[in-house]
Amino acid sequence: MDNGVDARSATSVLGHLALGLTLLAFGLGTTRVIDGVTAADAITIAAYVGGITLFVLGILAFCDGDAFSGTAFAGLGAFWFAWAGAVDGKLAANAAGLFLLMFALLALSLVVGTRGESPFRQGTYGLLFIALLLLAIAQFAGNMPLSKAAGWVAAVAGVVSWYCATAVLGNWPTGPARLRRAG
Repeated sequence: MDNGVDARSATSVLGHLALGLTLLAFGLGTTRVIDGVTAADAITIAAYVGGITLFVLGILAFCDGDAFSGTAFAGLGAFWFAWAGAVDGKLAANAAGLFLLMFALLALSLVVGTRGESPFRQGTYGLLFIALLLLAIAQFAGNMPLSKAAGWVAAVAGVVSWYCATAVLGNWPTGPARLRRAG
């Protein structure tokens, strides 16, 4: 499909759907915008959809010859699975901040890797980088309002990732060339 979204394999589409749903659940939980729902309530989605599913899709993407999606999904799958295991609160704030900072660097590498591609795909990883960086700073500083702001950024990243995958399925315009022609 020539709509600006990487559609080299079905793993890319499913991976962006899994990433989108995980980021949306995690982001909304972090914002606490829904009464009684916190980031900890996203543990099941994070462990299975964000963790295991993304990791397996990463391995499948490598088998399909898609090194970028393989790296992105396997790396982010490891992040979500590890995060789900650490949510029990036994991790010190500075250790949690360092964990988030390390994976923010992975997200930054993914931003660089999407240079010249769909703005939605690059936007997903860019927003993920910002969300993880803000969450890391919030952990180091003990700043709950900054965590909530990071949650909103993560939720928007989730919507962008979901759109990226849905655009492939619906053959919607997403690439810069189509956006210029339409506008």
